[in-house]
Amino acid sequence: MNQALVYITGASSGIGQALAARYYAAGWRLALVARRAAEIEAWCAAQGFDPGRWAVYGADVRQVDSIVAAGRACIERQGVPDVVIANAGISVGIDTSQYADLEVMRQTFETNNLGMAATFHPFIDPMRARGSGVLVGIASVAAIRGLPGHGAYCASKAAVVSYCESLRGELRPSGVRVVTVAPGYIDTPLTRGNRYSMPFLMSAETFADRAFRVIASGASYRVIPWQMGLLTKLMRIVPNWLFDRAVAGRGRKRRQGE
Repeated sequence: MNQALVYITGASSGIGQALAARYYAAGWRLALVARRAAEIEAWCAAQGFDPGRWAVYGADVRQVDSIVAAGRACIERQGVPDVVIANAGISVGIDTSQYADLEVMRQTFETNNLGMAATFHPFIDPMRARGSGVLVGIASVAAIRGLPGHGAYCASKAAVVSYCESLRGELRPSGVRVVTVAPGYIDTPLTRGNRYSMPFLMSAETFADRAFRVIASGASYRVIPWQMGLLTKLMRIVPNWLFDRAVAGRGRKRRQGE
C-alpha cells in the first residue's frame, strides 16, 4: 500500500515547514508548495529526506492559475493527497486612511482567502470520487475579534473560518472532511516583528505536532494551544465597551515597509 500523502502550501518556512517535518517523521509522503521552490528543495535535501518521499511545486497562491496548476501537477505525479493543508498566508498591518494600504488589503484577501479556495479546488472532485480526504484551513485566533491596525488580517482569517464551515457542510455527505485549525501566537517570521505581547507563544514544531494530532482526530475546529481556545471563548462574550477598553493603546501591527 502506498504511503499517505500530505499537500502543504506555504511550506518554505514557519508553520508550513514544521508541518512538513512532522508528517515526514510520521511516515507520510510530502507534496510541498511555495513560491520559493528552490529553498524547500534545499531544506528537504539538508534534512536527509528520502527523495522518493517528497516533491516540490513552485506556485503563488495569489495567482489562481498558478496554484491550481500545482494541485493538478501533484495529482498527476503523486496521486490524490489524503490531507491538503492550505497554510500559505500573509499578515501585514494596515491603516485604512492610507491609500496604499488598500492594495495591502487586496493582497491579504487574495492570499489568505482566494488562495485557500484555489488550493482546495483541484482536489475536491477527486476526493469526492474516492469518498475520502481531509482539507485543512489554517485560520487564526485573530479571526475572533478585530484588533486595531490588524483589520485586513483579522477580516481575512474570520473569512477563513466561515468559508471552511460552509465547505464542511457541502462536503460532509461525500466523506471528505474539512478541518479548521486556528493557531494562537506561534514563533515564526510572521510574528517576530510584532509590537505587542503574545500570550502562550509556542514554537512552530510544538504547534505542528498538536495540529498533526488534531487533523487525525476527526475534529472539525480547534484552537491551538488550548489556553488560547479558552481565551477566545471569553473574547466572544465580552461586551464591546470592555473589549474596546482592553485593546486601547495596544501596539499596532507593522504596516508594509515599516
